[in-house]
Amino acid sequence: MEYRRPPAEGYVTASWYGSDFHGRPTSSGERYDMYGFTAAHKEMDFGTRLRVTNPDNGKSVIVIVNDRGPFIAGRDLDLSYGAAREIDHIGKGVGLVKIEHLGRDLRYIKRIEYSPSITATAVTIQVGAFVDQLNADRLKQGLEFKYKDVYITTVVKNGQRFHRVRIGKFNSRDSAYAVASKLANEGYSTLITSKE
Repeated sequence: MEYRRPPAEGYVTASWYGSDFHGRPTSSGERYDMYGFTAAHKEMDFGTRLRVTNPDNGKSVIVIVNDRGPFIAGRDLDLSYGAAREIDHIGKGVGLVKIEHLGRDLRYIKRIEYSPSITATAVTIQVGAFVDQLNADRLKQGLEFKYKDVYITTVVKNGQRFHRVRIGKFNSRDSAYAVASKLANEGYSTLITSKE
């Protein structure tokens, strides 16, 4: 897949997130490690590498975008606690940082999967399935930065309740593939399956 340059470099408003999300799945599917050097952005492809510099002290850290956010208006980037601590951004909480793009880790690009039992004429794209409703809600919220018709369905399998995050209703596998391809290139896991 071709590398798409992220939005312009320069100064952005950054915050950080920590223990409330530690161990939960990020939008890319990785577990959030508050001590790691990662970041959340509303639209940059997962795997985008950034050098983030605190202009107050010149300290820099290199992070990988692996999550969606921040979900608060006026903020552009959410740093992991570890990254924010590295550049002394913890006490500040919210403030300007300088970002520079360093390319992308292409291992974040995903393959498109197909349900083996697609029989319905209408299909949908599943992006995640979670036991914890909060994880499904958070993924849905992150997808809604760029995608329409994001919804959650609930199913019980073997006595376990799953919350499935899905996008759209398509009349054919080919029409679903166009959207799934974009999602997979961004770094989302995708499954084209029947829409019940």
